[in-house]
Amino acid sequence: MPFDSLHPSIRQVLEARGFGSPSAAQEAAIPVILGGENTLLIAPTGMGKTEAAILPLFHDLLNREHRPITVLYITPLRALNRDMLKRLREWAADLDIRIDVRHGDTSQAQRRKQALDPPDILITTPETFQLLFLGSRLREAVTGVRYVVIDEIHELASDERGAQLSLAMERLEEVSPGFQRIGLSATVSNPEEVGRFLAGGEREGSPAGEQEAVTWKPRPFRTVVVKWPRERDLRVEIPEVSKNDDELGQDLMCNPQVAAAMREMVDLMKGSRSTLVFVNTREAAEALSMRLGLMGIEGIGIHHGSLSKSIRVAMEEDFKAGRLRALICTSSLELGIDVGSTDLVIQYNSPRQATRLLQRAGRSGHTIDGTSRGVTVATSTEQAMEALAITELASAETVEEVRVRERPLSVLANQLSAMTLVRTYGIEEAFDLATGAYPFRSLTMRELRMVLQQLDNDGLIQHDEKSFWRRGKGRYYFYENISMIPDERTYPVRDIVTRRIIGTLDEAFVISYIEPGGTFVMKGAGWRVVEVADNGEITVEPHLGVAAIPSWIGEDIPVPFIVAQKVGDMRERLWEEKYGKDEDGDDSKDPGKENER
Repeated sequence: MPFDSLHPSIRQVLEARGFGSPSAAQEAAIPVILGGENTLLIAPTGMGKTEAAILPLFHDLLNREHRPITVLYITPLRALNRDMLKRLREWAADLDIRIDVRHGDTSQAQRRKQALDPPDILITTPETFQLLFLGSRLREAVTGVRYVVIDEIHELASDERGAQLSLAMERLEEVSPGFQRIGLSATVSNPEEVGRFLAGGEREGSPAGEQEAVTWKPRPFRTVVVKWPRERDLRVEIPEVSKNDDELGQDLMCNPQVAAAMREMVDLMKGSRSTLVFVNTREAAEALSMRLGLMGIEGIGIHHGSLSKSIRVAMEEDFKAGRLRALICTSSLELGIDVGSTDLVIQYNSPRQATRLLQRAGRSGHTIDGTSRGVTVATSTEQAMEALAITELASAETVEEVRVRERPLSVLANQLSAMTLVRTYGIEEAFDLATGAYPFRSLTMRELRMVLQQLDNDGLIQHDEKSFWRRGKGRYYFYENISMIPDERTYPVRDIVTRRIIGTLDEAFVISYIEPGGTFVMKGAGWRVVEVADNGEITVEPHLGVAAIPSWIGEDIPVPFIVAQKVGDMRERLWEEKYGKDEDGDDSKDPGKENER
């Protein structure tokens, strides 16, 4: 049994916590990780993937002399950081292992403490990971890293955040060579691609010319896939509009179909013990929360990235403790966070991707033998058809492939500039480092020199034929552009009653709507602007009634081709059932067909 090979102290803790035998994921992954192999573990939600990854690392910490920081645990969301910290500290407290978290919400005092006395295990985000190379004390600490765990790796592999992370991993390889890489995910349809993203690689030989790509060899890795026939109850509803919905829509300032959807969601909440309501945007979260308040529904919380840390943490804790009947959230609570005894997930309109639906529905019945209950409530025929297509794909466990973004040069520019904050780099040396990252494996020397020239033209670095080094503007540029997430200036909102910051508004909304006496919604409640200070801080007081819904910069979830194709097939079948086909099977001559589609 895998638990038998762990340190005696770990076995004692397992026994005390009632872990008599390992889950399938733990049984399959622990021996591989103990063997020192780079490992991609793919297993359904609730299978104990975190413990499968971290118990072997606890074993190593207890068995060998080590320097902090030995383990980096990287997650894509701050809420997931906090959840991991709580879960892992419960284990580490009995093993005399020190764990801490560092991300955008970490106070300056806590950061200084971490620099002076680094923990054994540091939980962080891809963005904060970049900063560990800059401070002299932390830079020294990361030279002792032996393990990097990337949680929810599918969430990072396909975008610029992931490309940035992959380059940072190669920078870590430079100062702490040979560290073991462990990736965790519940939903990956192309594990070979994600495994190469995780492991990285190295070039073989030199390219024929500056416009030629290198011959790239991936580092070895093992993929551990655990299948588990978990029960799922997934369905789509488009509520029928009643006469009362016309009046309700007027009260809620929405059309009758949306009012019908609100009524249906309230009925679903009343029939469950604890409900997560997922939406795709922060605007939708605020709109739903406001309307539920206008309907007189109590015990509803809201969670998204533009709310203050204190509110987000309070919402998470209140929901887990059962003090909230339902929590409306964006993807901020989509990933592997312990959400307590949730027994129902409601998705408002299409989740856009089968992967999203499986992740979100998996938040309910969050145990190995639990049943995931997910209901998508649609407000239009178009939304319902897309949701039906996605539900069919999710039920068949047919999820979208993770497509790694190829050679995003803006990310390369970001990391080249960051590298100069540490030391002068040789161009050939930087080329070796960059092409070790899977997204940049086909980078050419000509492309690298073009990026260096652009950075030089912008006054961020200096370079010659062989090397490049920092300029004064480079540090400012890097700190202003740590994240690859699109951003704009934000303005803090302070409640005049409690004197607490409740969240932030984006510049575009502030310019268009915010002035003394103006009203808007935040945290699901109305607020009236009292004052806009010279420093941009917005002071507000509570306001009863309907108010403007803020808009925030961010991307809606894209619809993958496999979903769009399935919706097209559904439309085709419906057309044929209604109008039939021409004798030759070609209905494209119908003059009304194009408009109908």
